[in-house]
Amino acid sequence: MGSRSGQVAVRFGVVIMMNIQNYIGGKFISAVDGETLFDYNPATEQHIATIPRSKKEDVQLAVTAAQSAQQDWGALSIDERAVWLDKIADALEMKSEEIANLETSDTGKPIALSRKVDAARSVSNFRFFADFSRNQTEMRFVMADAVNYVHRSPVGTVGLITPWNLPLYLLSWKVAPALLMGNTIVAKPSEFTPLTANILAETLDELEFPPGVFNLVHGLGHEVGQSILENEHIKGISFTGGTATGRTVAQTAAPMFKKLSLELGGKNATLVLKDANLDLAVEGAVRAAFTNSGQVCLCGSRILIDATIADAFREKFVEKVNQIRVGDPRDESTTMGSVISPQHLEKVESYIDLALEEGGTILTGGTRKLTGFSGPNQKGAFLLPTVISGLPHTSRCATEEIFGPVVTLHTFENELQAVEMANHSEYGLAVSVWTQDLARGRMVASQIETGIVWVNTWLHRDLRTPFGGVKNSGVGREGGRWSLEFFSELTNICVKDAKDES
Repeated sequence: MGSRSGQVAVRFGVVIMMNIQNYIGGKFISAVDGETLFDYNPATEQHIATIPRSKKEDVQLAVTAAQSAQQDWGALSIDERAVWLDKIADALEMKSEEIANLETSDTGKPIALSRKVDAARSVSNFRFFADFSRNQTEMRFVMADAVNYVHRSPVGTVGLITPWNLPLYLLSWKVAPALLMGNTIVAKPSEFTPLTANILAETLDELEFPPGVFNLVHGLGHEVGQSILENEHIKGISFTGGTATGRTVAQTAAPMFKKLSLELGGKNATLVLKDANLDLAVEGAVRAAFTNSGQVCLCGSRILIDATIADAFREKFVEKVNQIRVGDPRDESTTMGSVISPQHLEKVESYIDLALEEGGTILTGGTRKLTGFSGPNQKGAFLLPTVISGLPHTSRCATEEIFGPVVTLHTFENELQAVEMANHSEYGLAVSVWTQDLARGRMVASQIETGIVWVNTWLHRDLRTPFGGVKNSGVGREGGRWSLEFFSELTNICVKDAKDES
């Protein structure tokens, strides 16, 4: 496959070296100072790409390009911009297998997951917002002697900063509504996972998308990300990432009165009530705990179980976890790949060691020191899915975000206690509740301090609904009309008949 930003070859499903560049003003260019960073496949530790180590000067080039393109792009009708979103979706769909292969190379996730989630949902994000815009009606409020109209204008140039766990999926989740509402973009993907952001830039270039409307700047968070935050001409920031980084984003951007949307970390609970269908609850809890090696902000990493069914649930749960196949991400039968990096693996393992220090019992899995090497080769950031019991729900392992394939089990005596335990967290992003009594499920759900509650399911997304968290899990909501509201400025236009009433 040829690339205007470098060269890549895919042979037998393996990515062979890419030289990625920034995409600014419709051109692929190197960083101003020529510095670069290496991108590695975490499953093999193979060097697979070189990316620019951009700085403030590169961000400024992108901002200048975005500003130059703003007037013309913003002048298009929303229907015209929706047509562009459809074109992007169609073009990305043609590259679905390439996208899946690149995501697997960049993240170490199973190829089946890359196809189902990363590639497919990136396409659906563009299609959804295009279709959603066509179903919107004008907001108007009629008074006795006047009519109020709500007019949407672009925010202007916005900064989009996205994480490594779902690279193109989460980038497209922001790019689509930002473009739809007439904004121009300066985007920074994670330096750990730049490959599919580059594919998006190449796709736009192939479509002859208006230059400067979408700009992509690679580099480190404290250099590129911080420069985006500090640039006075960037009027809005949509950030997805860790809570600690989110604080820095808020501290920098809020005093500048930028619009802010922060989707941050989570320590999500899975509540299994005594009347739950055990087989369904176990299946759902395993999926919630270990999808993408537990590296999803929505993952249910602490499972709260009614004491009367705890033994039965525990037995079935561990049995199901032991069926997870950890291995080569390109093997179609693999159900769990690596974590994102050797450094992250060490962090996750440190929490398993901490659990033992806190008095926990490992029911299955554990550190590499305890289990031996679990991957398909002698390299790679692989870890067996790990289940820990015997810890208080107030322990560090049960309250701090691990972001890996580690889950803790806890029991409760009644639903009041279950809710108290679920709410004993500085986070509040997502929860799942498992019960055959739907009314009870809704009642319990309504008492939990969180942005999302699923009853008898997990990660069952309707893109029209609000997405976001409370407490240290973030500020603001995206999805459906909430995304349109964030990426636009609202003006109330009150019109009164000018006839002489004298």
